[in-house]
Amino acid sequence: MTELEKGPRGLRRGRGARERILSASQQLFRDQGINCTGLDQLCTVAQVSKRTLYQHFASKDELIAEHLRRFDPDILPEVFDRADLTPRERLLAAFDIHAPLCPFIAAAVEIHDPGHPARVHARDYKKAFAARLTDTAREAGAANPEQLGEQLALLLDGASARNRVLNTDTFTTAAAIATVLIDNAISSSSPRQSSDDRGSARSAPVPVGGQ
Repeated sequence: MTELEKGPRGLRRGRGARERILSASQQLFRDQGINCTGLDQLCTVAQVSKRTLYQHFASKDELIAEHLRRFDPDILPEVFDRADLTPRERLLAAFDIHAPLCPFIAAAVEIHDPGHPARVHARDYKKAFAARLTDTAREAGAANPEQLGEQLALLLDGASARNRVLNTDTFTTAAAIATVLIDNAISSSSPRQSSDDRGSARSAPVPVGGQ
């Protein structure tokens, strides 16, 4: 017999409880923040009992960490794995990912303990994201790909935070700055690179992802 559970309203639920809990956490953490989201509210939205939640997650801290791990496990494949774009265009495509606020930044702001599993994962993600930018910068022929990768990562994080504070589009300006940084880095390495290799100033829009 299929294992079932009863939700808070007595509704019988199947084995999708874990996914409902994660889906509810994604919605609530995004809309009202991690600290303002209580377990009772989360259980109500996920339609599970608190007992069921603890069967899947030992604590709220564990749930927060898993929420972040699920958010973008492959580091923006819709940008970095696009074979139809040149490396330069992939770097710029990262600036077409418009999110209200990077969830990793949001978690780091709300959680003060640097050893918290969510903070650790956020830090690891940001390092991995910068590494993907660096690898793509190296493919593009940047003179100093490590420096360019860090510059673009900082620019993206700054644009995300400023976008949230001002409630306005800051990524267009950030992309214009990124274009100058990228082209200067590439031209320093290959002064005679053709305009065809340099690509367009902005890439085609891509679907919203994790950053």
